[in-house]
Amino acid sequence: GDLFGAVAATVDRHVLGELDPIACTPQLGRPGLWSDRLPHFRMSEMPSSGEEIQSEYLLPHRHAIGAIDAIRALAEEIQPILLVSEIRRVAADRLWMSTSYEQDSVAFHFTWKREPEAVQEMIARIEDALTLFEARPHWGKVFHAGAAAIAGLYKHHSDFVGLVERLDPRGAFRNAWLKARVFGDR
Repeated sequence: GDLFGAVAATVDRHVLGELDPIACTPQLGRPGLWSDRLPHFRMSEMPSSGEEIQSEYLLPHRHAIGAIDAIRALAEEIQPILLVSEIRRVAADRLWMSTSYEQDSVAFHFTWKREPEAVQEMIARIEDALTLFEARPHWGKVFHAGAAAIAGLYKHHSDFVGLVERLDPRGAFRNAWLKARVFGDR
């Protein structure tokens, strides 16, 4: 069937069109174990292009349309340094520091070409564009926001910091990155 004008693939494809799809999860409706089907790439293979930078932002589902419009406004500037992007829905959970704490979320993922300076500039622009939409960056990927901005995005941020201080009073499990991005001056 027709899905907004998209044409169904007739052969396996890599998300980065020009690469061999051997690294990708089997496609074209072939059955398999969920653990082999859920990831985009086979566990034994190199994911994506192997030489990339990633960033991701999650925000309340109610802001999805506004955020899509804000990112679309940057499309011409994003395109030259972008390898692939995806938008997906994430269910709410009950984890204090989760990007989906007590709210269904939409995630905006970007896989960038290995052009660090251009990517850093674009990430700053994307974060500015998403500010009104309560976007929370994925901590395991590249982002700019500092501790002050992060603290305001999490209902239980101060509870979390207090728990960490109580359980790790000497800071054995904290580093400069966590201080700059999560804990701030505490």
